[in-house]
Amino acid sequence: MDYYWKTNLKILICLLIIWFLVSFGFGILLSDWLDQFKIGGFKLGFWFAQQGSIYVFIILIFTYVYLMERLDKKVSKDEKEKGA
Repeated sequence: MDYYWKTNLKILICLLIIWFLVSFGFGILLSDWLDQFKIGGFKLGFWFAQQGSIYVFIILIFTYVYLMERLDKKVSKDEKEKGA
């Protein structure tokens, strides 16, 4: 069970770092530099601040669900092998 929680925390920390980089880094800190590029007619820094961080957050939610389902299956399989 210790393995499960350590792996869960690693997944959470990685996903939260990505979310922080996209929302705070791209949307605020690097916004001026990203504004030299355009996406859909909007400056990229503005797009990340308004839309991009939301899209990335939704992708991170689905990524978390996928990774946790995979971890749950692995832990269940290991517990069944130990119990058998």
